[in-house]
Amino acid sequence: MEEENVTSSPSTQVPRIRHRRRSNEAVVDGDRVNASPLLVNDRNKYKSFMVRTYSTLWMIGGFVLVVYMGHLYITAMVVVIQIFMAKELFNLLRKAPEDKCLPYIKQLNWHFFFTAMLFVYGRILSQRLANTMTADQFFYRLVSGLIKYHMAICYSLYIIGFMWFILTLKKKMYKYQFGQYAWTHMILIVVFTQSSFTVANIFEGIFWFLLPASLIIINDIFAYIFGFFFGRTPLIKLSPKKTWEGFIGASVTTIISAFVLANILGRFPWLTCPREDLSTGWLQCDADPLFKPEPFALPSWIPEWFPWKEMTILPVQWHALCHGLFASIIAPFGGFFASGFKRAFKIKDFGDSIPGHGGITDRMDCQMVMAVFAYIYLQSFIVSQSVSVDKILDQILTNLTFEEQQALFMKLGQMMKDKLQ
Repeated sequence: MEEENVTSSPSTQVPRIRHRRRSNEAVVDGDRVNASPLLVNDRNKYKSFMVRTYSTLWMIGGFVLVVYMGHLYITAMVVVIQIFMAKELFNLLRKAPEDKCLPYIKQLNWHFFFTAMLFVYGRILSQRLANTMTADQFFYRLVSGLIKYHMAICYSLYIIGFMWFILTLKKKMYKYQFGQYAWTHMILIVVFTQSSFTVANIFEGIFWFLLPASLIIINDIFAYIFGFFFGRTPLIKLSPKKTWEGFIGASVTTIISAFVLANILGRFPWLTCPREDLSTGWLQCDADPLFKPEPFALPSWIPEWFPWKEMTILPVQWHALCHGLFASIIAPFGGFFASGFKRAFKIKDFGDSIPGHGGITDRMDCQMVMAVFAYIYLQSFIVSQSVSVDKILDQILTNLTFEEQQALFMKLGQMMKDKLQ
């Protein structure tokens, strides 16, 4: 049987279909990514609910214990959390083959991290460290010298790391090394710097740490509970299991909790007193006007059958409402940011250190946003910015030598003598 050769003329040729060249980057189907079922429809939701509940109870128990132990232990807890967060994020862009060719790249990342820690905490805690060492002249002078040259020491350490990075650059590894350098600095700015505001809040009074942190915990728990039982309407594509029902229910609960919780916490002096040194133990101080009870007459539209016509509140409760609004409406966007970040890297969680929750970073995304707000609100609307005698004396004792202090004392005495004449 002969084979027939068929040729077609140009006029009868089928036009060639040109296909668009696809990008090398894997495109993730949005529908498929966001097809994760809502918790209300999840068949395994009760199992995950129990695991998450057990982990939450353990975390809350540990959190309460550390808060009970005082300022210094809370600060240590924050430092440990920062180290674990940095570890999770450093590992996110690790590539084993490249790391084998660059044996000191991990140590360089941690060098920058601890240099930043020394700089930030040195700025926050330097005066309190000096106040702790006043009883011993040798240690006081040593600490005063370190405080005086603190910025120079930190800058020198950073320059050492910078030179270390330049000297370890290798051919064909430039892109990976500069990526790690930029990633490390992003972690320091976005994660470490934000969470460090928490320590500044702690020493203004544990109240200013405990209230914002508790509101984020309450909002997270009730968003999960309301979404678990009533969630039907998806809230945002970045986080498919978040629902409007969970968001609204948690917001109402958080705002009410803020008002009530501020009244409870504000009645304990060891929670409201600022700490001026790094010693341990409970504090006693004269109550700030914000924490002194005041009578409040209920509005006239309250029904007649309501048993109370007047109630006692603390002025700080009105400030707590602002914290509750921020914790319920704005702070969750820290979680949405983290969700988008995880989708960009195609990972479910930042780690697996907390069963049912993921990694430490997964639990701290909203806390970082809240810590910055609490610090700015505290410094802008609560803490007095006026210069006090105690602050001036602290600066004199820290920055002047004994001879300079004597000269200042003599000049002040002469000035006072001249005014009295």
